[in-house]
Amino acid sequence: MRRSAAVLGAVLAAAALASGCGIRTTSVPVDAGGAPSRVPCKLPSADVTTRSPDSVAAEVYLVCASQLVPVDRPVPVGTPGSDRLAVARALLDQVRRTPPESERRAGFSTAVPAGLRVAPSRSGDPAGAVRLSSQPEDLSAEALAQLVCTYAENEALATNGSVVLGGPGEYPTRGYLCTSQTKARPQDVTTPGAVGLG
Repeated sequence: MRRSAAVLGAVLAAAALASGCGIRTTSVPVDAGGAPSRVPCKLPSADVTTRSPDSVAAEVYLVCASQLVPVDRPVPVGTPGSDRLAVARALLDQVRRTPPESERRAGFSTAVPAGLRVAPSRSGDPAGAVRLSSQPEDLSAEALAQLVCTYAENEALATNGSVVLGGPGEYPTRGYLCTSQTKARPQDVTTPGAVGLG
């Protein structure tokens, strides 16, 4: 008798523990949706941006899954390698514009402000310097990394592997490097690989 009472007590204690887990039972079915899927960060070939006959493909860097991923964008035919200022403006136009639906579905976005502009360099600026309408350091880490890596991939804008950027103020220009770390973790890089300009 004493043994039966002990077994019954153990069963009741186990039932109390099982029901006390903090999740209430319900007779209503709950649909929490499917498991979250990973963002592809890759465009199907059919969704690649189409180009007109008077444009060529240029690589720009967008944000996808918290890293920088290159996509091809059309720029005017005469732009690459012709006029540095025109190249900088054409690439900025592409990297700051809202990605089309096909890119958004694949997880792409841009952190570059829509109002950012390219201004002519100043007397005394290093060769190849690009002045922006905002101080580079005032941009978000992702936006600055996007610009640096986009410009670094273009031979008209890169000098010895670095990109020279400045703002509208009297501050001197600085050189930036696009490294594998910049692409993998742009949000952690305040000024991506700032280098001396000699």
